[in-house]
Amino acid sequence: MASNLPPPETDTDSLAGWMSHLIELRTRIVRAAVAVLVVFLMLFYWRNQIFGFFSAPMLANLPSGARMISTEVTSNFFVPIKFVLWVAFVIALPVVLYQLWAFIAPGLYAREKKLVVPVVTSSYVLFLIGTAFAYFLVFPTVFHFMAQITPMGVEMATDIDNYLSFGLTMFLAFGLAFEVPVVVVVLVKLGFVSVAQLKNIRPYMTVGAFAVSALVTPPDAVSMLLLAIPLVLLYEIGIFVARWVEPKSEVE
Repeated sequence: MASNLPPPETDTDSLAGWMSHLIELRTRIVRAAVAVLVVFLMLFYWRNQIFGFFSAPMLANLPSGARMISTEVTSNFFVPIKFVLWVAFVIALPVVLYQLWAFIAPGLYAREKKLVVPVVTSSYVLFLIGTAFAYFLVFPTVFHFMAQITPMGVEMATDIDNYLSFGLTMFLAFGLAFEVPVVVVVLVKLGFVSVAQLKNIRPYMTVGAFAVSALVTPPDAVSMLLLAIPLVLLYEIGIFVARWVEPKSEVE
């Protein structure tokens, strides 16, 4: 009697499957890179103006007549390009995330696929809000504070390369910090944790928020508080929203 079972998978079939996945991954990476490159080329002409906007909070708090400095021969050229590349990546991030989703989608369950669009959209919006929070509130506050405590006889003149590193670190830190509600809601929705458990670990999360803030921000109380307090508030927002998406069996 003939069997209806499919033939067993051979090593050749397994290798072919892996190769097809690698080829698809390469295609997705290339498409994402092309999207970033296209945006980068569109912005390249205005690189100095874009960097000028980025450095405005620092320049506004320097003493009258003071300017930022460049200690490396090539910094004047490469630093604005690096920042424009960052901006291009952020603008093209929806395309990058879509390519990532298209690659992993075949392996997701139906309930996980339903989360993709709202999670990706809210994550992107919150990341932008986080970077805007850093630029419009944190930067002016921190730079003003630093200018006020500058010792007598010391000129506050920041190197543009160091300023770029500081700025991108702050953008990344605050952008990721504002993802906390999304992470909390997704974990509850998928059943990994319950709202009750999140409430129980609230004191530890508060301590963790201040510890993380102390690690990623400059060594001053102002910038640490400007990150720690939003982290705590965002965690509470995540808990509040998670109550509406928690599986019925988990509701208290």
